[in-house]
Amino acid sequence: MTDRLPHEKGFHVSWDQLHRDARALAWRLQDEAPAEADWKAVVAITRGGMAPAMIVARELDIRAVDTISVKSYDHQTQGKPQILKSPDPDLVGDGEGVLIVDDLVDTGKTLEVVRAALPRAHVATVYAKPQGRELVHTFVTEVSQDTWIFFPWDMALQYVEPYRGA
Repeated sequence: MTDRLPHEKGFHVSWDQLHRDARALAWRLQDEAPAEADWKAVVAITRGGMAPAMIVARELDIRAVDTISVKSYDHQTQGKPQILKSPDPDLVGDGEGVLIVDDLVDTGKTLEVVRAALPRAHVATVYAKPQGRELVHTFVTEVSQDTWIFFPWDMALQYVEPYRGA
């Protein structure tokens, strides 16, 4: 077996598909809110979690939205995650009643850092890979560990030559 390049075992996600999957995530989360209360805030893990977090916040009518910025990738190479920006501590506290949203959990290294910062938060991702799945409370779609997900913000439309002449 040969090693594949990321595009050779790729899962291409369009804006429409991301919207449908983020809405499905919201449907799963509607009954997960803390007992006797609604979610008090959504925290998006930037940058990938921003679009799904916005959709989830809209669908669940959550008005308080903040971000936590974690850098763990340099293009397609994963490194040690570091928090670049934390959410408002007066809003999120230790995470109780807070919903953390990201596009994907891959190895789980980013979520380890986020969960350490907000240990009582509920973590939700649209997509999950096996290595990081245990760090997520709620997700929509699981893909294999060796699948590279191409998100719509990473792609551009361009002309493609036909297989047989023009």
